[in-house]
Amino acid sequence: MAIKLADYEKGTPYDGDYWGALKEVQNRLERVQTAHIIRGKRSVVMFEGWDAAGKGGVIKRMTAKLDPRYYHVWPIGTPTEVELGHHFLWRFWTRMPTTREIAVFDRSWYGRVAVERVEGFASKKEWKRGYAEINDFEAQQCESGNAIIKLFLHITQEVQDAQFIERLDNPWKRWKTGPEDYRNRAKRDAYLSAYHDMFEKTDTRHAPWIVIDGNDRKSARIATLTAIAEALEAQVSMKPPKLDPEVLKLGQDAFGYEPKSKL
Repeated sequence: MAIKLADYEKGTPYDGDYWGALKEVQNRLERVQTAHIIRGKRSVVMFEGWDAAGKGGVIKRMTAKLDPRYYHVWPIGTPTEVELGHHFLWRFWTRMPTTREIAVFDRSWYGRVAVERVEGFASKKEWKRGYAEINDFEAQQCESGNAIIKLFLHITQEVQDAQFIERLDNPWKRWKTGPEDYRNRAKRDAYLSAYHDMFEKTDTRHAPWIVIDGNDRKSARIATLTAIAEALEAQVSMKPPKLDPEVLKLGQDAFGYEPKSKL
């Protein structure tokens, strides 16, 4: 079925123990990362969505319990002069995770068919060609063993405006807002059209889109983190390894250790 952003605007408040649910899903993500380390797996978790939709807040909570040695968060902004001298996907190829790593992208290669399309930073020929280039790129990643998890956080104009007001009111959040927020806001219809085409042309079998209703912050965080955990768990065995007999013997000799389980 075609993805329609209007289907993700209920903003239903979170009904339950938010802090308990957050702790549970963070523990789950911690185990997922451990499975990646043990199994030598690599994955990408990629976030797109409206300005002030809560991407940063989700990423902060996603990584709260992760081992920092085995994940990297990539905040994607305006390409540098060096990056502009290469194919637009070059800067993402160089940021793909290696064995045992999870790479988190705050914005992504979809800028080619969204902001670059709407703002005129790419020609029509370039952004139209971008869909096939992106699909090929993601297919190559998946076929080489790198999972791609794609998330889009959706909020209404009313919710976005409320977030902008909070950023203006709160001195410690003003750094998060700037002229580009209002430039993009004025072109919401153009972005909606670009996102519609993006979903239609890049929602593929190997890298499907997961759209999240971001209109209630707590509900969105739990829903997004749960979706990430489920998607990553599907990519790697979650069965813990057995205790290495050699290590067991060392523990027994050192302090008389006896295993409490057979795992």
